[in-house]
Order: sequence, then C-alpha cells, then structure tokens
Amino acid sequence: MAASPCAGTRIAGLGAYRPVTVVSNEAAAQKAGVTAEWISTRVGVEERRHAGEAETVVAMAVAAAKEALAEAGPAAGGVDVVLLATCSMPSPMPNGAASVAAVLGCTAAAAFDINSACSGFCHALAVADSLIRAGTARGVLVIGSERMTDWVSPKDRNTGPIFADGAAAALVVPSAEPMIFPVAWGSDGSQADLIAISRASGHMEMTGRKVFRWTTSALATVMRAACERAGLDPGDLRAFVPHQANLRIVEALRQSLAAPDLVTATDLVSAGNTCAASVPLALHALRERGEVSSGDPVLLFGFGAGLSYAAQVVLCP
Repeated sequence: MAASPCAGTRIAGLGAYRPVTVVSNEAAAQKAGVTAEWISTRVGVEERRHAGEAETVVAMAVAAAKEALAEAGPAAGGVDVVLLATCSMPSPMPNGAASVAAVLGCTAAAAFDINSACSGFCHALAVADSLIRAGTARGVLVIGSERMTDWVSPKDRNTGPIFADGAAAALVVPSAEPMIFPVAWGSDGSQADLIAISRASGHMEMTGRKVFRWTTSALATVMRAACERAGLDPGDLRAFVPHQANLRIVEALRQSLAAPDLVTATDLVSAGNTCAASVPLALHALRERGEVSSGDPVLLFGFGAGLSYAAQVVLCP
C-alpha cells in the first residue's frame, strides 16, 4: 500500500487474549517447593493463566489482533505490517508474525518478530510509529504474545510461579497529531546473562536480586526521559503501565516518578509475568475497568532480558 510521511500516529484499537486455565498460588507453590504466601509476598502474584495445547503463541496473537482490528473498525483500513513481539516461539523458524498475518488474511503485509523479551511490545510500538511517520506503512499491527510456560521449569522458584501466558495487540495508524510520543530506550548487554535460557536445562534462568537492583536503580531516568520527550511531567500522566515483573519493582518504579496520584497497573496479581504481552495486557485491563479513558496520557515501560528497556507516553485509545 502506498503511503506518505505523516505528523503522528495513534493506537486505533486494542485487543487481548488470556488463556482459559487459571492456576492458583497453591498449585504453583506445590510444584516450586514454596508456599502460596511466599509467592504473594515476594512477587505479588495471586494467580496466573497457563496456555493449553491449542493456545499457541500464534493462536493467541491472532485472537488478540482480531479484537484490536474489530475495535478500530473503519479506522483499520489496511494492515501493511505485522510485528510480533515474542521470545517464546517454539523454534526460531518460521517467524510467528508471518503465520499471524496469513491467518488474519494480511497476505501482502510485511511480517517479522521482535525479540526484546519483556520490553518487546514497547520496542515494536516504537518501530510501528517510525514506519508510519516515515511513510513506509499506513497500518501496523503490534502484538505481544507469549507462552512463557514452555520455557520455565515449574520447579524453579525464581521463574516457575512467576511467568505465565497471554497476548495483547494494538493497531497503529496515522494521526494528524502525535498520540504515540518518542521512545526512550536502550540496553545493557554487559548484564545479559542475568536472564537467559540455560543450554544445560533448556529452561529460562534468572538472577532475581540483581535484576531487581538494576531495574530499581538504573531505569528511573529512562521513564523521565520518555515524559520529557512527550512534553509532560510525570504528574501530568493519568496512568503508569510498567512491565508486570514483580509488585515490589512496580511500586519502586512508581515511587521514583514522584507522582502519587498515578493510576498504576498491577495486572500481574491475576495474570503473572507474561513478558512481551504484559504491558499491553495491563493497559487493556485498566481500560476495561474504566481506570483510564480515551485520550488519557499513559506511560508504558518495558524492561527485562537483554538487558533491554523502552518507554513511551501514549494517549489511551
């Protein structure tokens, strides 16, 4: 589809998919050799969703994308690009985005995966914004979809009770005014081994304490930079939607913004850590509960394996 540069972009529709199976803390704790109280106190999760056999990364992505497209309605136009943020495909080839595009009938769309783990959706949203502003595309589907339960051991207390499955999607389209503001992002590959897939076990391993220290000490400036690039102070925001890693991390980041009236997403309490899907799932949940409204400025912030991070202010669709 021919396109031309535009002044800005916006999210025209949001969609989400949460697997059917709900796993309680009691069930997760039994496998991990801890107590349910240990999980809720240390992490903040009370229950999580685990995908069934048919709920693949692609299938969940398609379900979320269909909802986003339906909400956008006529604004959807055509989809030129499908971006799938995921780190949990069962194999590196074929990519998941092409399969998603095929199922959706976007047969001519460019389609590729973005693996920035837990910051993947925010990275993909920034790419979508740039593609449309440059005139390369007119409609970009940005999807975060994960089956983290395929990559963690339920016996590992550091990962098994925490990570979960799900998907969420956003349709990004041109706008006369910017509604997705410039991203503040980066990485620290010198610490990439803190979250990695073990060659020995084939499972994800995480050094939780060091990740906690990095997140709570190094990333406050990133969030403030994103606000500055949007021309806002943290106090001007309606909501803060960080990656749903750990309630203690979420609270520490919220406090560093020094904006006590911020609505702060805590989706992990009922959804667990869904990696690249966590930020859009949390935004979708806030909107479903009426805690944010169309046009509200919201700070999205993804961070995790890599170590990578990305933050941007968006106006809620």
